[in-house]
Amino acid sequence: MLILLFSVAVSFTVFLLLFAIVRKTVLAHTTVRQRILALEQDLSPENISPDREAQRKRHEIPFMERVVKPAGTHIAESMSRLAPEQLRGLLEKRLVLAGKADECTAPQFMLICLLGVLSMCGVMFLLVGDSNHLWIQKVMFILLGGLLGGMMPVVCLNIMIQKRQEEISRQLPEILDLLCVSVQAGLSFDAALSKITARMRGALVSECKRLQEDIRMGMVRRTAMKNLASRCEVQDVALFMTSIIQAERLGTSMSKTLKNQADNIRERRRQYVKAKALRAPVKIVFPLVIFIFPALFVVTLVPTILFLMKNM
Repeated sequence: MLILLFSVAVSFTVFLLLFAIVRKTVLAHTTVRQRILALEQDLSPENISPDREAQRKRHEIPFMERVVKPAGTHIAESMSRLAPEQLRGLLEKRLVLAGKADECTAPQFMLICLLGVLSMCGVMFLLVGDSNHLWIQKVMFILLGGLLGGMMPVVCLNIMIQKRQEEISRQLPEILDLLCVSVQAGLSFDAALSKITARMRGALVSECKRLQEDIRMGMVRRTAMKNLASRCEVQDVALFMTSIIQAERLGTSMSKTLKNQADNIRERRRQYVKAKALRAPVKIVFPLVIFIFPALFVVTLVPTILFLMKNM
């Protein structure tokens, strides 16, 4: 039975590969031929019936966008109805922190986790299905594989969030310096931010662009800045946004506020780099003990031991 399922899976995979190759090579020639025939028959878009035009457009849509993506979206939406609202809100928040909210929704992420669980369960079943383990051990191995498969997307998402927050922390001092210089040169805060976002790239710049879009759409500036801080969840960004809100509310000088914030953030960044450098010797101990010291012992002691054994 297992061999039959494996043969069916391999045959289906080979069929999909051949179908993709044939479609890629034949579709272009077919499209060109249809256009030539339409020109020869003097068919204009006005003479084409709506049903025929709709059918032609449906055939031009790729198979992934016409069938696979809608089916995946429908399955994901059905799964999301069974999940708690708190879990869905948590996933949406984590996707926003990772900067993937426009690429993946919470139901789609749940579907990815489910596919990871099913795929790892299948792999573990193939590995332990014909082994000599007890049935309870096989079940435990399959469940453990499914748990690992479901946790892998979550781990990858956490890694992306951590890298994005580190990128924001690295980019913040530079943006603050540019804002401070631009405001001191006579530009307003919005004009300086527009100049910076037009010439720079990065996670924090993308969030600043979204801040400008929210303000342009009519959102209150204070609310838009709080939303930016919540989308980043970086302490320095939250402090910077809070200082800007207080400066606008109290009417203090924006240039002085930006200069003070730039100095503070730069000093905090310097202290963070120093603390990270001081942790380097502790991290080097483990590679030294595991890899370097044994090699040194072998190089220095083995010849002496061989010499003593030979002369004993």
